Amino acid sequence: MTVHLERAILVSVALPSRPWNGADPLDELRGLVQTAGARIVGELTQKRHEIVPGTYIGKGKLTELTELAQAKDAEVIIFDNDLSPAQVRNLEKATNAKVIDRSELILDIFATRARTIESKLQVELAQLEYALPRLKRMWTHLSRYKGGIGLRGPGETQLEEDRRLVGAKIRDLKERLTHVQARRQREVESRYEEHTVSLVGYTNAGKSTLMNKLTGASVYVEDKLFSTLDTRTRQWRLADWGRVLLSDTVGFIRDLPHHLVASFKATLEEARQARLLLHVVDASNPHAEEHVTAVKKVLEELGCADRPTLLVLNQVDRLEDLSYLQVLQAHHPRAVAVSAKTGQGLDSLQDAVIEMLSADFAHVSIDVDAGNGRVLAYLAAHAEIYRQEFHDNRIKMFGSMPKHLVRHIQEPGVVIEETLNGQQVKETNQNGDLEKIP
Repeated sequence: MTVHLERAILVSVALPSRPWNGADPLDELRGLVQTAGARIVGELTQKRHEIVPGTYIGKGKLTELTELAQAKDAEVIIFDNDLSPAQVRNLEKATNAKVIDRSELILDIFATRARTIESKLQVELAQLEYALPRLKRMWTHLSRYKGGIGLRGPGETQLEEDRRLVGAKIRDLKERLTHVQARRQREVESRYEEHTVSLVGYTNAGKSTLMNKLTGASVYVEDKLFSTLDTRTRQWRLADWGRVLLSDTVGFIRDLPHHLVASFKATLEEARQARLLLHVVDASNPHAEEHVTAVKKVLEELGCADRPTLLVLNQVDRLEDLSYLQVLQAHHPRAVAVSAKTGQGLDSLQDAVIEMLSADFAHVSIDVDAGNGRVLAYLAAHAEIYRQEFHDNRIKMFGSMPKHLVRHIQEPGVVIEETLNGQQVKETNQNGDLEKIP
């Protein structure tokens, strides 16, 4: 069976507040459109100091776009900018073709890629919130009641009814997602005692390939934008360290629709709670630096800006000119260069991850009653003990353990001293309260 591919014209407008990235302003949009499954039959670009309120593009460029759409028999015109409902309506009227903007395109891709109930709910909510102010454009069968017996007053339009239905659907989806988010949060919190690491980054940066290489998992990989929408977590065994839980998350993109970010907060709970973020960047992409900035912006919106982060420069095997990698490393001195495809640099990545996770450890001495089996068992499972001293019925142990787990052994009868370079810096008294050492 032959699948019909819509004939699409691509349009990108550069503004002082939103300049083009690189020499090819339509490169990313081209990738998005191909992922969405359309056939590109024409392209148009324009630089402007400010947009035209009614049509976004200028009068001359609109005429050019209309002629191009007619000549190419285009069915859809896709803008790399966000348009208002009125602009879409005016452009469709002028060109006699369907017009969609960048946000609607991304939402459409997410809708076709959603697999789990959770991601389907999230995408549907984002689409409805995007569509609500645009309903007028979507309905052509509007009819107003005229006055008459039983119909005094303004009456009601089909549009108003549709708005009510969409509003009710949005409330229902939000309620269902609240339960999903609560369940997801409980799942993440249940791993609180684990070492958790999350892969984040621009879409198609190679996160899933890297996860497969590190964990031996078989996460779906495709050379298309947004091939991963659902968070997956696998065990990653670090040599001379132990197990960490590694999560693969949905890729980000420049100007990611706000509704989509809000809806996917539940899915991205893994990244928000992770002990360490591995920010994966496609080092072979000429826009790598812009991608780093875009991902940081989304992380800020998600409340992850303060998470410890390690930059991973991936796909170095695809670099023909290593000087570009050197420039990236000069800008980001602590970054690790790897190739998920060939395995290059993965040992260095593991060492860097261990170093950053170790920075979250506390060196402690714990004085505990020899009969306190709960605390002794907890220390055996979660602490690295390198020396023990026995005094009557008490044991004093010296070792290291994750800082966030110290509170689990703070109870009456347990004395904990935290040390730094052999010097005592603070102590937990027998009532379990932290006290500063003068």
